[in-house]
Amino acid sequence: MYIEKINSPKDLKGLSVEQLNTVADEIRAGILNRVSQHGGHVGPNLGFTEATVALHYVFNAPEDKIVFDISHQSYPHKMLTGRAEGFLDSSKIDSVSGFSSPIESPVYDNFEIGHTSTSVSLASGLQKARDIMIK
Repeated sequence: MYIEKINSPKDLKGLSVEQLNTVADEIRAGILNRVSQHGGHVGPNLGFTEATVALHYVFNAPEDKIVFDISHQSYPHKMLTGRAEGFLDSSKIDSVSGFSSPIESPVYDNFEIGHTSTSVSLASGLQKARDIMIK
């Protein structure tokens, strides 16, 4: 499995498109494993798997900030940022929350959020903070 060897998005950079597709398949299997044992949000995470792999492949997190429309899309992101065990290992399923969490990963998770209607304001705040820091 590729996903077991991915500890950060940088680990995706050397993979081929075929390998990235396999990573996406492994992420979906991990999501289904976790949700079947623990509950959680299936649709938003399965629907955003390839997009998350692509975002992490193209951009350079954590320097480039990724803001999700809803935190229920963050399971693939969690798996690509060193938290795959919480989806693959039944004994560690409680080690990850159902939402993005700076407590869990202060490097990759910018906000503790759950539902919609926050992404635009959060992204605007990140942009403003970046601009202030540059000055």
